[in-house]
Amino acid sequence: MNDRNTRSRPHNRARLWRMIHAERAALAADLAGRSDEEWETPSLCEGLSVREVLAHITAGASLGPARWMAGVIKCRFDFDKQVAMRLAEQLGQSAEETLRRFNRVVTSTTTANPVKAMLGETVVHGEDIRRPLRIRHAYPTETITALAEYYRSSDFVVVAKKRAVGLRLVADDGPFEAGEGPLVSGPTLALVMAMTGRAVFCDDLEGDGVSTLRERCNSM
Repeated sequence: MNDRNTRSRPHNRARLWRMIHAERAALAADLAGRSDEEWETPSLCEGLSVREVLAHITAGASLGPARWMAGVIKCRFDFDKQVAMRLAEQLGQSAEETLRRFNRVVTSTTTANPVKAMLGETVVHGEDIRRPLRIRHAYPTETITALAEYYRSSDFVVVAKKRAVGLRLVADDGPFEAGEGPLVSGPTLALVMAMTGRAVFCDDLEGDGVSTLRERCNSM
C-alpha cells in the first residue's frame, strides 16, 4: 500500500492553539470594514450568511463541555436546535457587533471538542466565509497539512474520512499525500475543503478521482 501520509512531528495542544488563534485573527482582519451587503452574502453553509457563520464560530469558541451539555438538555438532545440557539446568542444586533463578539474569542481556548476539531472548524468555516467573498488567504503549510492529516483519518464532527477512502490524495503545494486509488491532486486547502463536503473546491482539483470525490461531497 502506498501511503506516505505526512507524519510530521506531533502537534501538542499549545501549538494547535497557536494555529487556531492565528487563523481566527487573520479571519477577523479579513472581515474588518466589510459592507452590509457582504455580511449578508450566502456562505458555503447552506442557509447561512457569512455573518451567521462567523457567529457560529464565536459560539464554538465560547462553549465548554458543561455549557454544551446544558444546551443539549435544554434543546432535548436536538443538536441542530442547539447549534441554532448558540448562533443566535452570538449574532448581536449588527454586523459590527457580530465581529466584536468574534474578536473577543480570538485567543479563547474554550472548547467542547478535540483541539484539532477546533482547528478544522476555524479553517473550514473561515473558507465558508472567504470563498463567497472572494477573499484569498495563505495558510501556513504546517497548519493546513495538519488539518489534511486529521480529516483524512476522522469522521468526528464532520464526515471526511468516508469521502477520502479509496482515493489517493496528493497535495501539489505541500507534503501531504495519503491513500490508494484514483488520484485527486491539488492545493492542500482544496483537499481539506472537499473532504469536508465543499464540492466547489473540487474545481481546484485534478485527477481521475475528482468525480468520485465530488459525488461524495454532494451525497454525504
